[in-house]
Amino acid sequence: MTDRRPSPPDDPDDPAPASPSAPSVEVLHLTAFADGPGGGNPAGVVLDASALSAADMLRIAAEVGYAETAFVVEPSRAGDDRHVAVRYFSPGAEVPFCGHATIATAVALAERRGVGAFTLATAVGPVVIETSRGGADVVTGLVTASFTSVDPVVRDLDPTVTDRLLALLGLAHADLDERRPVRESFAGNRHPVVAVRDQRAFDDFGFDPIAVRALMDEQGWAGTITVIHARGVDESGATVVEARNLFPVGSLTEDPATGSAAASLGGYLRALELIAPPARVVVRQGRHVGRPSLLVVDVPVEGGITVTGTATPLTR
Repeated sequence: MTDRRPSPPDDPDDPAPASPSAPSVEVLHLTAFADGPGGGNPAGVVLDASALSAADMLRIAAEVGYAETAFVVEPSRAGDDRHVAVRYFSPGAEVPFCGHATIATAVALAERRGVGAFTLATAVGPVVIETSRGGADVVTGLVTASFTSVDPVVRDLDPTVTDRLLALLGLAHADLDERRPVRESFAGNRHPVVAVRDQRAFDDFGFDPIAVRALMDEQGWAGTITVIHARGVDESGATVVEARNLFPVGSLTEDPATGSAAASLGGYLRALELIAPPARVVVRQGRHVGRPSLLVVDVPVEGGITVTGTATPLTR
């Protein structure tokens, strides 16, 4: 979920460069949305980044090496420790929003400050996160976190861009699910959504990370490219979708779990009337990179999309 274009060095809001004397900070290592041991998407979390410059945060994110690291740049606002400000950095650039790092940050805050609601001020606006112990995790005592996205916006893609994207993935129009047309969906980050009809085509497609990254940068896709395969409805009545979220950055090619893409997918399904809200969508992701993940998406009749998951300490 990353825009690889680096922040300009003369950022007027944060002109100080990183230096060898930059403050040392504690970085928490968590994995979000794991569906069993070894699953989920790793994220770094710094709960007090108030003394760090943007260059410091970029350097730390590069050293951590995960897709994103979240930095709590204001540990409290107006004396309210339930209201914080957060910035997100990939190893190469600042990004406006990151779903899995948001879940990880909320869980880390809840472990220290108690469960309940938190408000995170982010570059895409305030994000309210509810945390609790209960539900399916009541036995293990895990903290569950739910964030609600900004109101999603879904739009058509230029047909020539769609053709270029499919060519880069080695897919033909005949491979697509005609019930789920290619669109671009925004719920904090912009994600093109490509639905593949056949399971084998979904499992077997490949891509050149450099060429895909170039197209993403050209189109301003700061999130992932979301490729989905519909899996039907489960016993609870939830729509089940398997997703591959293409994320060429550094040594990574696919994201194991993408909260912002899950929110965008919920917006896409609602806008195209492929679900009847209020509805629940279960997104399974990460199988193709060996890190199985589970994201629960609740889609209301209108407004932002809610994404729920857990985060646990990562054994390094």
